[in-house]
Parts: sequence; structure tokens; C-alpha cells
Amino acid sequence: MKMKNLVLLSVLLAGSCLGGKPNILFVMSDDHTSQAIGVYGGRLQKLNPTPTIDSIAHEGMVMENAFCQNAICTPSRAAIMTGQSAAVNGCITLNEKLPPERQYLSLEMKKAGYQTAIVGKWHLKERPSTFDYYKVLPGQGDFFDPIFYETGATETQSRQYSNKQGGWTQKFEGAVRMKGHSSDCIADSALEWFKTKRDPNKPFFLKLHFKAPHDMFEYAPRYESYLADVEIPEPDNMRDRKNHGSIATRGHNDELVPYIGTSIGRRNPRRNYTKSGMWAKDLDQSKSDDEIIADAYQGYMKAYLRCVKGVDDNLKRVVDYLKAEGLYDNTVIMYTGDQGFWLGEHDYMDKRWAYEESMRMPFIVRYPKSVKNGRSEAIVENIDYAPTMLDFAGVATPDYMHGQSFKTVLETGKEPADAKQAAYYHYWMHMAHHDNPAHIAIRTKRYKLILFYGAGWKGETEPDTPPGWELYDLKNDPTEDNNVYDNPEYAGVIETLKEQLKARRAELGEDDPKFALNQVIDEYWNYDNEARAKAIKISHAMRAKKEGR
Repeated sequence: MKMKNLVLLSVLLAGSCLGGKPNILFVMSDDHTSQAIGVYGGRLQKLNPTPTIDSIAHEGMVMENAFCQNAICTPSRAAIMTGQSAAVNGCITLNEKLPPERQYLSLEMKKAGYQTAIVGKWHLKERPSTFDYYKVLPGQGDFFDPIFYETGATETQSRQYSNKQGGWTQKFEGAVRMKGHSSDCIADSALEWFKTKRDPNKPFFLKLHFKAPHDMFEYAPRYESYLADVEIPEPDNMRDRKNHGSIATRGHNDELVPYIGTSIGRRNPRRNYTKSGMWAKDLDQSKSDDEIIADAYQGYMKAYLRCVKGVDDNLKRVVDYLKAEGLYDNTVIMYTGDQGFWLGEHDYMDKRWAYEESMRMPFIVRYPKSVKNGRSEAIVENIDYAPTMLDFAGVATPDYMHGQSFKTVLETGKEPADAKQAAYYHYWMHMAHHDNPAHIAIRTKRYKLILFYGAGWKGETEPDTPPGWELYDLKNDPTEDNNVYDNPEYAGVIETLKEQLKARRAELGEDDPKFALNQVIDEYWNYDNEARAKAIKISHAMRAKKEGR
């Protein structure tokens, strides 16, 4: 009895030291898509891939319509840290830095009296020195025996890289190396921070970022048998892409199908999952295209879900610690991925597209003291995450942020009068890595309108992939299998959506003339017969170039 009273007293004292402010734990995994989280349903739900995340969701709010403004690591992470669009925060591709003076979220949290820390994948080039403590992977980091930059570290760690020319060695100053799988190491590091560095007299703000399940899905050996004898169900539209896409993504009369968007099967011969990934060495390359796509799908999906299992298990370790220390119910826990990810739908791999699978982010919040239990269809964007976290910390959204807090939605389950009616999207990295053309989009609860403008971000004023528009009626076509842009019944819808898209671009600073690509967007905005004819010529020219003619 006496021991129970002491435990209760310590919990009450811990809460009183926080001055009424909750702790905030922001958990983000890399490329963890909503299709691979049980609480979001779908074809993988019966596999029960995320029991820990689901348990958090069942006691909190599940956001059904959370979206990123650019489905790629650096821009998404910068949007979360700044509350700003890429056009303003400067991180439009994988190549830009987020300097300390623009690491706004941690700066504001410290001003609010929080002890701040970040552990795991950062991927914003410059070190997160605005946090009281950091232990982050350099760049993309390694799945096994990872190196971390760490606050106060004085050692130099070396990493050997290999390529066709023999490779090179890179040195990391102020770093430490850990043994084991990155998910285990990241959870170990977070727990070490809790046990040895957390100040119990301050509320904490911890960003816990797992590297997994990022491509190429290297999982801890203990998961080798997980799902080994299970047949993963295929998406209905992996083999039949139906009327998905446009001249911009398929070419005139489908002449660019092998060259746009990397694939699961052999559709894109340059990059696909029949030739990359640890599972590819076991594939029977003598099989037909129809046969080998099934094997490639099973191989990469099992690797992906084994990485997801490792994240979920390690998150459980952190949750168990919070519960044991009496911190769980006084902590706002948010779980997300840095964007969505393709799990075979439309025979696409990776992310980047404005289509649902990659634009949508999982977003789950648990805080029993105020967050309502349920689901919300309110539209929120990753630029809204910082304002929402600051709102929980008692801080008003700074004027320099584009995002807005949705704390009211989390606490009431209802959308306020000024709730967002649409989410914006812009993928800038034209034809980089996964052969995705650059595009902009707007997504309401009913519709999605996309313009593929087909030009680069380095000052190009002429497209080299065919521009084209796509419209999807998400009420009647939630899997985006039927592009209805040319259906005259939607002419009024298109006009309204274009007005919304133009206004939103102005709000976010995306229409700034300093970006040469806006000349291309303006040229193809109305998409008259002349523009369509030019797009066909560009399609033919691209095919000829690819075929070496």
C-alpha cells in the first residue's frame, strides 16, 4: 500500500512540474503509408501489421484526410518544421538545407518552456542544433550499424561507400556509431534520452523519427519468418491501370508507358522491383511479365511489412516506458509518416505522385485529457502540424507560418467554420530518380485536379515531358482509376477548381515569378487545342529520344 502511494505521488509531482502543459511526442516513420496501418483498413488490415499504432489510434483521433504538400522526404520534413510551403521555406527538392534560423518548430517550443530533443532520421542537411539534444542520422542513414550525429559527441566515424568505380570513404565529425538495426538503435537512443537526459521539471517535446520502412526495406533478421507463408493480396489496379493517368503520365496513345513512373513489374525497364531489392536475387527471371510481377510484389511487400513490424515493436517499447513512468496520459502522442507510399497500386513504386497513395499521410493523435476518440474527415496538411503542436503547447500560430492549427478538430471531432476545404500539392523534382513528371494539384473532399507541367526546377521554361491535366471524382472513383478531365459534365467543376488552385498558389507564394516553371504552368493553364497539339509533339519527341532515334 505504501509503495502504491509513493508511485501515485511521483506521478502527481511529475504532472505538477509541467505547469499544466502536456508533453509532446511526435513519432514519424519514413514512407509508412496509411495502407499499411491496420486502423486505416484496406486489403492489409487482416495481416495486423501495426498493433501498437492501432492501440494508440483506438484511444485517440484518426485523421482520414491528412495530406503532404510534396510526397518526398526533405520537403515534407521541412514543411513540418517550418509550417511553410516549400516555395517559402526553400526546401523544394532533396538537395536543400534547413538552417538553424528556419528550424522554427524547435525554436518556438523552447521559447514555450519545453525541453526539446530529436532522435532518428532528420534529412535536412544542417544539424538540428536548435534542439536541446539531437541524435540524428547523417542524410539518409544506414539500416544496419548506423552512424549518428549527436549533441556533444567528439568522435569521428567513417563510412565506406561502394559503386562501380570502387567506392569512397566519408567521415562524420561529432558522431557515434551503434550496432544493430536502425529501428532498434533509434528506440534505444530515445529511451536513453528519457532515462538519462530528460528534465522532469520541464515538459518535453521529442521528435522520434524512424528510418524504416524506407526503400530498400532492409529489416532486422529476426523478422525473416514474419509473413513468410502468407500470400499478400494484390491491389485491384496493379495489373489493369484502367483509365488512370493522361498524356502526361502515359504519353500519346500510351507511347510513354515504359518511361514514366517506376514500376513493380517490368513496365519500366530502367527501374522496377524485379531487378532491385534483396528479394530480386531469388526471382526467376525466365518467367513472363505477368508471372514475375506477382513474385516481385510478394518480395517487396514482405520486406516492407517486416520493416513496419520493426517500427511498431520498437514504438511499443517507448509506449511501455511512458506508461511505467506515469507519462503516457500526460503526453500528446502523434504518429505519422513523412508521406504516403505506393504498395503496388497502378503498378507504381516509391511516392512523389499527387495521387492518393502518396499524397495522403497517416495521422493519429492520442491525448485522453482533451483529444476526442474517433475519426475525422477534416482536410489537414503537413504545414498544419507545427501550428497544432504549438497550440497544444499554448503558443499561437506565428504570422510567418502558412499552416493553421487543427487542435479544435482533435478535441471536438467537428470542423470549425474556417476549416480548410482543400489541400495543395507540388512535386518539383521533375523526372528525378523515379521518372515522375513535375506537377501541381488541389484536392478537395470530392475532387482532385492535377496539372503535370513537365518542366524542371532549375530555370527551365520549356517542358520535356508532355503537359496534361487530370481530374478524379473521388466520391465515385476513390482509387483514381478514371481521369474525367475531358468529360464535358465536369467543365464547371474544373473551372471552380482551377480558381481555387490559383488562389491557393498565391497564398503559399508558389506563383512567384522567380520560379521559371510558372511560365510553363501559365502556358498550359487553359489547355486549348494548340496546347494539346504541342503536348503530343513533346510526347513523340520524348519517345524518339528514349528509343535513340
